[in-house]
Amino acid sequence: MAFLPTLPRHYHAASIWALYVIGLCPAAWYFYQAATGGLGFNPVKEFEHLLGSWALRLIIATLAITPLRDIFGINWMRYRRALGLLAFYYVVMHFAVYLLLDLRLNFGAVGGDIIRRPYITIGFACLVFLVPLAITSNNWSIRKLSGAWNRLHKLIYLIAVGGAIHYVLAVKSVTLVPFIHIALIGLLLAYRPLRRPFLAWKRGGKSARTPRPAER
Repeated sequence: MAFLPTLPRHYHAASIWALYVIGLCPAAWYFYQAATGGLGFNPVKEFEHLLGSWALRLIIATLAITPLRDIFGINWMRYRRALGLLAFYYVVMHFAVYLLLDLRLNFGAVGGDIIRRPYITIGFACLVFLVPLAITSNNWSIRKLSGAWNRLHKLIYLIAVGGAIHYVLAVKSVTLVPFIHIALIGLLLAYRPLRRPFLAWKRGGKSARTPRPAER
């Protein structure tokens, strides 16, 4: 798009690493706040909730990359892998706080929660589904898995839905912030089946606007 400057190619790698650093800053800040008493009367639960919220936001950002390119011509595909991995890191940190600080490595209690509490069941399933996506988020896996890689990474849609349900059940209410997350995920998922007809319509419109060469 005309109003977005194009980043020179030799800065692409540096910008991706900068995204990793910036993306992990909220987690570092929340850890500092939790350690210094800045997260209220229940810092563990608040820390856990904030990490989970950022995980969901990063999943939303990952899903938004393709529509941004298709609809607005903003090509940030180079950042999609980093956003997906950041989402995975936040989910792992979210679970680690729950396991280490909340339940203090009581694996029996963890297993009981996974079995009896639906929102934890869904959240744990999302973590499990994210593991193969994170492991295969590299060029070697893309080459080796070929078409299977695309099929595997479609799990992100199921993870997004599960993450939204986990979030709503965890906060036990659909207030403005959870509603915004759910609405964004709903819009992004609704775009997927519309993508092919939209791109076909867009290509048709461009063809119609392209003047034909004059006949000799």
